[in-house]
Amino acid sequence: MTRFLNQLEPQSLVDAFLKHPPQDFELYLEKEIPAFTMQFNLLTTLDSKLKKKIENIYGYKRWKNFITFQTCFMGTTVTEYSPLCAQKDINEAIRLFKEIGKEQSLTIIKDLPLNSPLLSDLENKYSQNLIEYAKKQGFFVVEGQALAYVPINFINREDYLSKLSKSRRKNLKRKLKCLDYLRIEWVKTGTTKFQSVEFCKYLYSLYFSVYQQSEIHFDLLTINFFNEILLDAESGGCVALYWFGEELVGYNICYEYQDNLIDKYIGFNYELALKFNLYFVSWFVNLDYALERNLKYYIAGWTDPEVKAQLGAKFTFTTHLVWVRQPILRQVLKPIKHIFEADKKWFQLNT
Repeated sequence: MTRFLNQLEPQSLVDAFLKHPPQDFELYLEKEIPAFTMQFNLLTTLDSKLKKKIENIYGYKRWKNFITFQTCFMGTTVTEYSPLCAQKDINEAIRLFKEIGKEQSLTIIKDLPLNSPLLSDLENKYSQNLIEYAKKQGFFVVEGQALAYVPINFINREDYLSKLSKSRRKNLKRKLKCLDYLRIEWVKTGTTKFQSVEFCKYLYSLYFSVYQQSEIHFDLLTINFFNEILLDAESGGCVALYWFGEELVGYNICYEYQDNLIDKYIGFNYELALKFNLYFVSWFVNLDYALERNLKYYIAGWTDPEVKAQLGAKFTFTTHLVWVRQPILRQVLKPIKHIFEADKKWFQLNT
């Protein structure tokens, strides 16, 4: 059973986050509500092109501190949605969030679902009521990211590919030929393979390579967090390891939970991963796994929505509730909140 509303992941993943928070995060220890504080640069989640333009403005290194604020985020970075407590009345929850907001420049209730097909009616209703009430209390809404998912409603890989355009089918079939050269090993977390300190260090180094390549640097998970989840035999965690001979090309850490397969973390040996089209290959390997296990959905995360759309993903969106302590800052930020809604703009332009 889940402890929170909106939780697509096992509780042990949340517990690992609370035990080993990402680098430079400080946990905000409030009853029944996971939260953390950090110095948050407003440019962090901007569209990459706009972000680069702003960062290239003369003197940015000197004035960037003026757009960096002590911020409390309600939620975690290891759950797709913000975990909420069903026992907490909405009025009480908003009162608590505003109370926390007295101590922070910004308070953000992150990743609230908007009619998510991955959640129950009760969960969607609670979030919708929370959003509507919060708006009346002075919070403003920023549209969140696009969560990619695939319903497992196809017969086999060929059936799945048949629903894509002819050019995409041809391109993906060419990439999938790389499977002929790879050995795929599915390993449950908690097994003896992950008791090797050196092997876990290497897995972390491949995760760190992906983090460095990412356009958004928000949460850097720690090696202690990785050790915790890789040694957890009760979480439903499963790791797909991709080998070329005796060399590890990359991996996915996934969770089989509530009849879904949730793809959480990846690590790439980039030279080999690019050679073997591992990003695309792993997508279909995960779909095959979900199909074989008779699961309902493959949940593929927030990043790279354009690529995932080409791979056949569907999307469900979130929203963030933002409380700004200083009235002047609130007046400045509210009219320009649309520039922080990159996924929404992408979706509108491509549907």
